[in-house]
Amino acid sequence: MVKPRTKAERQARVTKILARLDEAYPNVTCALHHTSAWELLAATILSAQCTDKRVNEVTPGLFAKYPTIQDFAAARQEAMADDIRSTGFFNNKARSLIGAANKIVNDFGGKTANVVLGTAFRIASGIVVDTHVQRISNRLDLTKHSDPVKVEQDLIKIIPKPKWIEFAHQLIHHGRGPCVARKPKCHECNLTDVCYAADRIWF
Repeated sequence: MVKPRTKAERQARVTKILARLDEAYPNVTCALHHTSAWELLAATILSAQCTDKRVNEVTPGLFAKYPTIQDFAAARQEAMADDIRSTGFFNNKARSLIGAANKIVNDFGGKTANVVLGTAFRIASGIVVDTHVQRISNRLDLTKHSDPVKVEQDLIKIIPKPKWIEFAHQLIHHGRGPCVARKPKCHECNLTDVCYAADRIWF
């Protein structure tokens, strides 16, 4: 496959990738179940080094036990750690959840994660880079970095800002579908002809 040589050719390829993602994942949204901005933030904290499926299994009981952000702020770390044990790194996550709740309750300010700003408030403050976004961006040669900060810096230069939110959600869904980490299901992928991945499987 001949790679684009000019800036215009590279941009045309990105446009094609975005169009294909729109075809495969129209009206896509965050896979973490939530009913409020706080629940989304809490679920996002739990999702670190954990699957969204597992988080979605844990959060209904967690939000029932701690129905308000004030309940989270007043929670005992040991008790909450036990409630979220199955998500991994439960002590750190419990501390983060309680700390975030206290910060919001007491200050109602500070920096909010890109995923919360994007999903809850439709504010495109950046591009969420999780393991799926990083892997697929590398496979598509949209970045050569593995560090999430550098991957995001590369992506925001080439992805139009109005697409930042959907793009991340689409890659996350794509990473759970055909573009898995091991043995990608290239026969199910509509990006094969624009993919430069070394482990791409031809059919």
